[in-house]
Amino acid sequence: MLHHSDQGSQYTSEAFQRLMVDHGVTCSMSRSGNVWDNAAMESFFSSLKTERTARRTYRTRDEARADVFDYIERFYNPARRHSTLGYLSPVEFENRAQLA
Repeated sequence: MLHHSDQGSQYTSEAFQRLMVDHGVTCSMSRSGNVWDNAAMESFFSSLKTERTARRTYRTRDEARADVFDYIERFYNPARRHSTLGYLSPVEFENRAQLA
């Protein structure tokens, strides 16, 4: 599992870092002063929340996992167009890159 965050004191504290290590979680942080490091992940999570999870209540973690998986595999990657990819879906972008 990967925990992606900025360099806020709550995430860089020794206690939090120890908690991550104890649970086998890899930390990913932006470099100090470089807001673009997180841009792709922040954009994805914003889309996920806005387009899928914000209006839903999940009864179980398995239900939430299945819904997020469905969002990623059936919409986000194959169908959702991304401005940074020239308004192609990630699948279409990858397919075109392989043909080039």
